[in-house]
Amino acid sequence: MRDLFDRIIENKGPLGKWASQAEGYFVFPKLEGPISNRMKFQGKEVITWSINDYLGLANLPEIKKVDGEAALEHGAAYPMGARMMSGHTDYHEQLEKELAEFVNKEASYLLNFGYQGFMSVIDALVAKDDIIVYDVDCHACIIDGVRLHMGKRFTFKHNDPESLEKNLERATKLANETGGGILVISEGVFGMRGEQGILKEIVELKKKFKFRLLVDDAHGFGTLGKTGAGAGEEQGVQDQIDVYLATFAKSMAGIGAFVAAQKEIVEYLKYNLRSQMFAKSLPMVYVKGALKRLDMLRTMPELKAKLWENVNALQNGLKERGFDIGTTTSCVTPVYLNGSIPEAMALVKDLRENHGIFCSIVVYPVIPKGLILLRLIPTATHTMKDIEETLDAFSAIRERLENGTYKRLSAAVAAAMGE
Repeated sequence: MRDLFDRIIENKGPLGKWASQAEGYFVFPKLEGPISNRMKFQGKEVITWSINDYLGLANLPEIKKVDGEAALEHGAAYPMGARMMSGHTDYHEQLEKELAEFVNKEASYLLNFGYQGFMSVIDALVAKDDIIVYDVDCHACIIDGVRLHMGKRFTFKHNDPESLEKNLERATKLANETGGGILVISEGVFGMRGEQGILKEIVELKKKFKFRLLVDDAHGFGTLGKTGAGAGEEQGVQDQIDVYLATFAKSMAGIGAFVAAQKEIVEYLKYNLRSQMFAKSLPMVYVKGALKRLDMLRTMPELKAKLWENVNALQNGLKERGFDIGTTTSCVTPVYLNGSIPEAMALVKDLRENHGIFCSIVVYPVIPKGLILLRLIPTATHTMKDIEETLDAFSAIRERLENGTYKRLSAAVAAAMGE
């Protein structure tokens, strides 16, 4: 028998194995200063394209005032205990009521975190006789939630209605045998590629198959739709989404999340979500802060308008310069380049050190080997100057990538990595 830790020490995982080369710079970097379009990285000012503060709420004086006053009045702990025991307040109920109205659902329930909340929602909605059918590119929180399911599950090809229909046929046959139901899961916006989920096509299949639809709209809430109510509103199918989930960590620039559905389903979830029943209530500083943020989201459409002005300027500018940004239909802006992991490291270092551009880098195994994905998140705080500087920087790094500069610079790293 081997020691449990032997495997961990020998195999640090697909990302952990690069820790010595990457930690502190490429992963776990430290951005400093107020959350904004420009921050400090290792003492230098950089244009930040990796902050999910879509509407630019994080550092607004009126937001900080409400957060500060709530902290002074309640501290960081109040209310103590789980919602069911001693952590329930009028403010929690008020926020739930306003969120439900905003996303056009009968009721909603607060979640401490989007990730753990989504896992728990999936776990609570399905029993062992039920079948889950979900998009293969769904977020890790969905994958982990599906792992909790004791019954059958099928994946359909990303945003492929034909694949979904085939898997619904399989699921329907199986559900007729088990006596269970079917839960389909997709996302409002897929956060890596920026594509909206095919919600209209999924809903159309309700005419042929019996299932319920669960949507994770973390990146769509606040950014899509006429009022900002998300991808369902954008595609005209919000009323056909049976269970809607979004987080405060993106457009709301906070902590927490919520799930919304018809009243009976929310009542059931309140009494069966293990991650909420056995966890401390969301602190008042976050609840009052979310109420203020939601009010600004509802009453200040100019924030979303400015966001999309920047999104369109950035994405159109990249396309005009011949960059591949995939098929994004959201604010998420991926830029695809060809290159190895060592080249990607040299490229990103050049961007940060010589051009003052900070964006996220994604490489294998998250995306296919030989591809580099630079992921940009435009916000309402970015300026046209930020965008022009970024476009110029991207043109420069592409030229160095294509002429072999990064390959030469990364030769020693490549040799050490066995590439």
